[in-house]
Amino acid sequence: MGKKLLVVDDSALMRRVACDIIKTDSRYDAPDMGHDGEEALRMIKAKRYDAVILDVNMPKMDGITLLKELKKAQIKTRVMMFSTLTGEGSVQTIQALELGAMDFIKKPDNYRDAAGEEFAKQFLDILAVVSGAGSAIAPHKALDLKPESKAPVQLRTRSSPATGEKIVALASSTGGPKALQSVIPLLPANLNAPVVIVQHMPAGFTKSLAERLDQISKVSVKEAEEGDMLEKGHVYIAPGGKHMKLAKSGTHTRIFFTMEPTREGVRPAANYMYESLADTAYGEVCCVVLTGMGADGTEGIKNLIKQKNLYIISQDEKSSAVYGMPKAIANTGLVNEVQPLLKIADAITREIGTR
Repeated sequence: MGKKLLVVDDSALMRRVACDIIKTDSRYDAPDMGHDGEEALRMIKAKRYDAVILDVNMPKMDGITLLKELKKAQIKTRVMMFSTLTGEGSVQTIQALELGAMDFIKKPDNYRDAAGEEFAKQFLDILAVVSGAGSAIAPHKALDLKPESKAPVQLRTRSSPATGEKIVALASSTGGPKALQSVIPLLPANLNAPVVIVQHMPAGFTKSLAERLDQISKVSVKEAEEGDMLEKGHVYIAPGGKHMKLAKSGTHTRIFFTMEPTREGVRPAANYMYESLADTAYGEVCCVVLTGMGADGTEGIKNLIKQKNLYIISQDEKSSAVYGMPKAIANTGLVNEVQPLLKIADAITREIGTR
């Protein structure tokens, strides 16, 4: 029995694009369709869906209002937003993620792109995780249905005392924007280190994410810019579409960007960010891995630990929207702490200290 899906969009063309892609995948039943939020709300109350593909801007009831109504009615629904970057699109997408949408895909700019294999593959990869039809660790491989071992994670004890300047390097993906709201606002303004973040998002959306986090946090949050000099108590989010590199510049560390090929299928990649820290003056790197599909961050941390003193914190399975990236690093045996989401900020502050 395939996963039951509901496609909600006021555009007949976009409904057709989504449905045509879904029908190519045997993991799903032919999707139901709704024209606006009001119709979708009635359908969701009447029938159980494994996932909803939801437009943002619609007449009668938009996607944001629908998410609020679902939350008010305590209806738990896995939602993938079908988002635009025009006007307030990116701001509304961040709001949708705050309200419980698991992930989103940017609508194609034209029908040619919509009909292309690359868009269809990206659409189905995200939908597989949102709907529960695919693997969180390896979304591009066939789903392994064998039961997994529930053996406890083996934690690494600190091999040497913390020395020198510290930096926090955080990686997150699917479910990350919402998870970051439970971590960054809880960090103290006088945190004794800068924080650099790779959150997998397309270009144009990370700026809205940074602005939203800055509004609700004690630390200063911004989308990183070329040449930014890292400062303690400041948070820098890698812009979508570019790899973020940390490098020495005189007596300081600055941020630079490259357009090198994707790693783990993404750009920015946490692996790239972590490996770049090897050439900085930071004596200790506090690596934090939050919810996300895939395994980005693991190889970078494994390479970095050969050259730096690392303290590694990963999010636990229960509080992760998608237990892919945290699981991948936990399986290495390199993690010092596994914590539920609401205790991550405390773990960072305890390790880093304040000024």
